[in-house]
Amino acid sequence: MKIAACVLAALCIGSAHAQEAPAAYDAAKAQAWGANEQGMRPYVFVLLKTGPKRVPAGPERDEMFKGHFANIQRLAKEGLLVYAGPLDGVDGWRGLFIFATADLEVARKAVETDPVIINGEMVAELHKHYGSAALVGVNDQHNRLIKPKP
Repeated sequence: MKIAACVLAALCIGSAHAQEAPAAYDAAKAQAWGANEQGMRPYVFVLLKTGPKRVPAGPERDEMFKGHFANIQRLAKEGLLVYAGPLDGVDGWRGLFIFATADLEVARKAVETDPVIINGEMVAELHKHYGSAALVGVNDQHNRLIKPKP
């Protein structure tokens, strides 16, 4: 739990720096992203941990992870998933999701659509999180950083 607190603290550092030198207030973006007066909003933070059934290396595992990445892209396009990424696997911690919802059940249902969860490769631990509403803009900004393939 101590490491989870560190991960969450790291995600909030950006909002702390934003308070030091505030930029021009963007009321339209604040409203669209669900920000309160402090620029914050609720989320659900999901920690993905090693599950009870490791899928062996091979075509089935490859397909499972292909589906995992496709599911991530689908949820991001829907605007529900605002951040996802792998962890180093230490202590069985494999990855994380941050969902743009305060509703644990909405996030749980989204997580249950993921092949790594369906196959038991990973299990999900869900937590309510309160952080910068700017996280909602990460996917749009990230897409601007992907170099097109020739």
